[in-house]
Amino acid sequence: MRALTWQGIEDVKVTEVPDPRIEQPTDAVVRVTSTAICGSDLHLYKVLAPYLTPGDVLGHEFMGIVEEVGSGVTNLQVGDRVVVPFNISCGSCWMCSRGLFAQCETTQNRDQGKGASLFGYTSLYGAVPGGQAERVRVPHADFGPVKLPSEMPDERFLYLSDILPTAWQGLKYAEVPEGGSITVVGLGPVGLLAVRAARQMGIEQVIGVDMVPDRLAKAQASGAQVIDLTAVDNVPDAVRDLTDGRGADGVLEAVGMEAHGNPIAEKVIGMASRLPKALAQPMIERVGIDRLDALYTSFDAVRRGGTVSISGVYGGSADPFPMMDMFDKGLTLKMGQCHVKQWTEELMEIVNQPEDVLELETLATHRVGLDEAPEMYKVFQQKADECLKVVLTP
Repeated sequence: MRALTWQGIEDVKVTEVPDPRIEQPTDAVVRVTSTAICGSDLHLYKVLAPYLTPGDVLGHEFMGIVEEVGSGVTNLQVGDRVVVPFNISCGSCWMCSRGLFAQCETTQNRDQGKGASLFGYTSLYGAVPGGQAERVRVPHADFGPVKLPSEMPDERFLYLSDILPTAWQGLKYAEVPEGGSITVVGLGPVGLLAVRAARQMGIEQVIGVDMVPDRLAKAQASGAQVIDLTAVDNVPDAVRDLTDGRGADGVLEAVGMEAHGNPIAEKVIGMASRLPKALAQPMIERVGIDRLDALYTSFDAVRRGGTVSISGVYGGSADPFPMMDMFDKGLTLKMGQCHVKQWTEELMEIVNQPEDVLELETLATHRVGLDEAPEMYKVFQQKADECLKVVLTP
């Protein structure tokens, strides 16, 4: 079958790979009908290269039709339409029983000191072949895949695999009180969905921060007050100006490790990613840093006693935090991989409504075939052609 494979730094190709097959009784094989490029995939494209091997199949946002099920899968049948959460969890271990599906103890990568396995996401998280492919083997299909109705288009459900529950969890973690305010730093796909989802939660004041004009315009059209970080001297001051001088009750940081604002860190990270794997991995794991401008902005923009919710992916082990200010302000931090299935039921109620209230069907700006994926990685990385979200059809 054809699949999008990692070949090197900023080098991905569609190649022929072996067809997936049932390996465990709880496996299923899904024929992919839609898959997406996620902002997290861009970290693999460059920064996390030391944890990839040429030929690794990428992608963790996908949905499709069940083609085969193992003997232990009784909740699915051949022909079912499903969306597959990006984290692979058993549904019954100690962590899963508490809704912490991203920390599943059955698929946990203890040898790497990491949580549950993820589709298409490096040797740190199990090196499980991903969803930017014609077909995918889905482990723990007796729990993970979510059955879908047949009458609505794929894009109404595709984002239930990752970015929609990630945005939803980020808002929940921000703990915005009734009548309060949320600032969303970064208006990519997760940030924009957070702006739209905030309306569904009844959050009264939503502020969006970014530097890309088309993303700012989309957030404003979705009801947010927007701050163009290229047009103000100080973003946190601009947030305080909109919030009675205090700052936002909650800040959702939706940018992650490749934030703009620190060219020195960018050069260091770029250098580390190009070292031989034997040198690069220990360097990242012991002295790795991220570009932290978005996080620093979030810590400054939140009010005293407020909460910073971190949805952006970070990988640094030696990131310097402004601990004096964070302690003095009495901040609460909540973060982590999204526990997708913790939010599935309530999100399905919203997504299944006749009206597309979260505008999911119009989120993608680019819809192309799988063969065009290598070019679209470049376009998405460079934010060219007003690219916000790419959906691929295998």
